[in-house]
Amino acid sequence: MFGEIRNEHGERLDYTFHEGNSDRIVVIGHGVTGNKDRPALVALAEGLAATGISALRFSFSGNGESEGAFTDSTITKEVADLGKVIDALRKYKVCYVGHSMGGAVGVLRAATDERIEALVSLAGMVHTKAFAEREFSDAIPDEGFMWDEPECPLSQAYMDDMATIDSVAKRASKFAVPWLLVHGTEDDIVPIEDSHDILQFANEETELLELPGVDHVFSGDGTAIMVEKAVAWIDQNL
Repeated sequence: MFGEIRNEHGERLDYTFHEGNSDRIVVIGHGVTGNKDRPALVALAEGLAATGISALRFSFSGNGESEGAFTDSTITKEVADLGKVIDALRKYKVCYVGHSMGGAVGVLRAATDERIEALVSLAGMVHTKAFAEREFSDAIPDEGFMWDEPECPLSQAYMDDMATIDSVAKRASKFAVPWLLVHGTEDDIVPIEDSHDILQFANEETELLELPGVDHVFSGDGTAIMVEKAVAWIDQNL
């Protein structure tokens, strides 16, 4: 429906569109080493469309079927990718949903882009430097791999970007749109404390929804619970 969407480097961004019946659309972004086809994200898009809200889930450049090199994938580049996706949605009221590192992307984009009218962070990463050091300290940049996955080489560019950003917490004070934080209490990748920390800087229209027993990827019953809560919130706030 939107034709090819390319980022500022000319790289094509792979996306799937779920059509609703209104002028509202939710853009869905994934986390590090992920792509648009993660089960929880597909379920969310389908739940939104069933409610009448369009959804567009996409893979950031260098991930999934999108063009670009994985080693060039950084939060800063993904913030720009998201801007190009929103460029294609001129007729819509836009909500952005970001999972994990995609949550950090959403905070940084919303802080400078008034076209995002509502925001949802699913297990959203906040302290980027701490995350990179915690998860990848045993791998050598430009030689090793993220979580020992050969298809996900760890780049110095990624580590440098994570360190430079350090944390997106204080950027939360730069926007005032309705915002939902969803975090499982059993998340062992991005601790729920990240959401607690950023909530201190968020606007009064921000809500933190803690899901007992749910992990980072909303596996098992966590997906259905997340979809139900997120869709209802988006329907009310967008």
